[in-house]
Amino acid sequence: MKALVLAGGSGSRLRPITHSFAKQLVPVANKPVLFYGLEAIRDAGIREVGVVVGDTEAEIREAVGDGSRFGVRVTYLRQDAPRGLAHAVLIARDFLGDDDFVMYLGDNFIVGGINDLVDRFRRERPHAQIMLAKVSDPRAFGVAELDADGRVVGLEEKPEHPKSDLALVGVYLFGPAVHEAVARLKPSRRGELEITDTIQWLIDQGHRVESTMVSGYWKDTGNVTDMLEVNRLVLEGLEPSVAGEVDSASELIGRVVVEEGARVTGSRVVGPAIIGPGAVIRDSYVGPFTSIDRDCAVIDSEIEYSIVLRGASIDGVGRIEVSLIGRQARVTPAPPVPRAHRLVLGDHSKVQISK
Repeated sequence: MKALVLAGGSGSRLRPITHSFAKQLVPVANKPVLFYGLEAIRDAGIREVGVVVGDTEAEIREAVGDGSRFGVRVTYLRQDAPRGLAHAVLIARDFLGDDDFVMYLGDNFIVGGINDLVDRFRRERPHAQIMLAKVSDPRAFGVAELDADGRVVGLEEKPEHPKSDLALVGVYLFGPAVHEAVARLKPSRRGELEITDTIQWLIDQGHRVESTMVSGYWKDTGNVTDMLEVNRLVLEGLEPSVAGEVDSASELIGRVVVEEGARVTGSRVVGPAIIGPGAVIRDSYVGPFTSIDRDCAVIDSEIEYSIVLRGASIDGVGRIEVSLIGRQARVTPAPPVPRAHRLVLGDHSKVQISK
């Protein structure tokens, strides 16, 4: 079995962060979302991975390399524009051959990995296998319709009037029959080759399509709210450790990780939280569910339930929460204004905030 990982797309729902940053590389607990997917693929026993890339190819290549750090072998497949998930299968035809494969959306996060899903596919040998999860607003997803016996009978992509609340999770397994389906597709009303149309074609031709309900946690980390929620979940599993420097005037409470090269002075850090290498926390409060990436600075400030990306600085700010702060961003005091702050800052931005 091979894997096809989709790491293209513009990440419009995470702008302005993704104006200059691949959405799959936005970190959760200081590790890019994409890395969790590659580790899940490796843990399922898959070694050959095709990574579909677009305009952010250079960043993805730099971060992932040849895949050896994850225990896999990576082949990069260029997609000239976002033309749909099924188009990714189409351009990967030579790489995939006639092997079974798992298609994994690089910005999806699934707790517990995909081992059980892959094992079931290998054991039962359907032509396709999908994962489903109940969602509050299915209009934003591919939606599956099941019959009374639980069999998949219909699929729609982002329907205006959904027939169910069952969304397709961003992990699919296919046998070689999918290639004929993809070859026969025509672009949808969105101008894309839809994976839902692909699976519908398989169903219409009498091919067996199985579904599995997600038993654990799944998120499409396409927006700030979901990124922060996934960050919270991952941080809850932290094992406390201190490899950096923490002075006697500081207090660490609960599950806190202070990585090598980080310095915490005169501060209080309440976990779960992680302080990345080279980060400086001085005379500050870092609250629960906060990830501070490498080489950041938090000085004379308060922050919680937030993600701070590499090299950002927060200096003299009364309180920040529920925020995603981009690389090299600077947050500093401003003249007095109402003291409530919710921020989504792009890379290299500068914002003045009242102390």
